[in-house]
Amino acid sequence: MAGTAGSAGATGQLGADQGGAAHRPRTLNIIGCGKLGRSLGLLWQRRSGDPLAFTLLDILNRSPASTQRACDFIGAGRAALSFDDLRHADVYLIAAGDDQIAACCNALAAAGKLQPGSIVFHCSGALSSLELASASALGAAVASIHPIRSFASPQQVADSFAGTWCGSEGDAAALAILGPAFEAIGARLVAIEPGQKTLYHAAAVFASNYLVTLIDVAQQAYVAAGIAPELALKLIQPLLSESAANAFRLGPAAALTGPIARGDLATVARQLQALQQRQPQLAGLYEQFAAATTELASRKNSGKS
Repeated sequence: MAGTAGSAGATGQLGADQGGAAHRPRTLNIIGCGKLGRSLGLLWQRRSGDPLAFTLLDILNRSPASTQRACDFIGAGRAALSFDDLRHADVYLIAAGDDQIAACCNALAAAGKLQPGSIVFHCSGALSSLELASASALGAAVASIHPIRSFASPQQVADSFAGTWCGSEGDAAALAILGPAFEAIGARLVAIEPGQKTLYHAAAVFASNYLVTLIDVAQQAYVAAGIAPELALKLIQPLLSESAANAFRLGPAAALTGPIARGDLATVARQLQALQQRQPQLAGLYEQFAAATTELASRKNSGKS
């Protein structure tokens, strides 16, 4: 796990604080409090007083206005002006963009806010807790907890977070605190190997981002066939919803229907030809999906789903 050198010191400090911490929630600072940070901050604020949850101290964003908006949304927290202005907290969440996580951690460490027993974590799906090496070097325990869902609407996420799966990895001392804190707001944790984070996140991109892109592609094809864009979405919705429900209930191979599943390759060829003529930018994508679907159909037919 990341930060092994700091784990022993962190464990010792956590053990020494066990009695006091059992009577109060641990304190939390959030750095880079965008949609994800706001969602988690609001969830823990709703659990105020729960010894397993966190009490929000300070929030630090790039601008004072953004920081204050985050505090107002959560209904708690002080708007910090800089890393030096942050009060000392038990736990630090770096919820900045992936390309800023290491830099924020370095700034936090340089500001003298970390010590053995501190916990620093981020919520990136693509990066591991190794991004927090500067915190580990000071004896802090580090981890990564990645909620596997879209954060387009913080309020909606906070209202429906119960049951959310979260990929987790990092120092045992950090996970011993973060695990129960996330479970207190309804999360379910699944262990991830640090070296597999990029592939793990690619799977989430397929399931979330690329699904949205696929809906757009289907809409484009319907529009090319003369269907109004708004009506096209109405045609797509039941197909997508029923197919997804069947795939989750039966497994992808058993749920597969359509021309490739029934061996109607002539229809596939005609569809590809039509796309090449009317929507050439989609033809290559159709071919790639056809190849992947042919492999899935072969598993269905062989019973190896």
